[in-house]
Amino acid sequence: MTDGQVEIEISRDAGVQTIRIQRPEKKNALLPAMYQAMYEALVDGDESSDVRAHILIGSGGVFSAGNDIKDFMSRAKDGVPQVGETPVHRFIGYLPRVEKPLIAAVDGLAVGVGVTLLFHCDLVYASPSAKLITPFLDLGLVPEAGSSLLAPRRMGHTRAFEMLALGEAFSGERAREAGLVNAVVAADELEATARAAALRLAAKPPAALKIARDLMRGASVDEIVERLEAESKLFAGRMASPEAKEAFQAFVEKRPPNFNAL
Repeated sequence: MTDGQVEIEISRDAGVQTIRIQRPEKKNALLPAMYQAMYEALVDGDESSDVRAHILIGSGGVFSAGNDIKDFMSRAKDGVPQVGETPVHRFIGYLPRVEKPLIAAVDGLAVGVGVTLLFHCDLVYASPSAKLITPFLDLGLVPEAGSSLLAPRRMGHTRAFEMLALGEAFSGERAREAGLVNAVVAADELEATARAAALRLAAKPPAALKIARDLMRGASVDEIVERLEAESKLFAGRMASPEAKEAFQAFVEKRPPNFNAL
């Protein structure tokens, strides 16, 4: 679907649903309507017998720059509702509940939620130009989407801290070494690689696939949801904090933030 501000393209073929972020002129930065479209696509796909696997992919050589900065700044100024009350929270809150295999194809820049959503994926493929950045602390915020729980488990504490707290950018290869990415493939082969994996999964016995996936993921869903809700409350408080306001004001004024004066 691509309708007005909903710049998300949904396609289904041979049991695979592809969710493509189509806002390359803004580095695929996400607006509320885009979160809502992705949430609805995942829910609809999970409920449809025609879908056996989901693929998340960007466009224009970019995966996603995360939240649209203008929307983010507006939320920082006004505060944000608690979990479940916005399209952002609906999408993020559904990630640990996705019932069918979720595959990501990451080309170029991935920022913020464009990175943290990857921890909910069953398979992640990246191009050599992939660059994963989580600047939450630089904005006076905290990690989200369950990443404070999932990143240390997947990558180990030191590498997760390097990504989420230090804000170090990870290349596709570094993310592969850390256990977040399955393989780094050429950009012109990225979508085909993700689709080939999705088609292999789509051809498997669906009930057996669901049981196997649930055995590997199901026991931790409640714990992830609990952490998501805790992060959301802390994130909401931080959005209205003096540190976040200074970080966003500094961004607007194109200067380094000064947190010592707060």
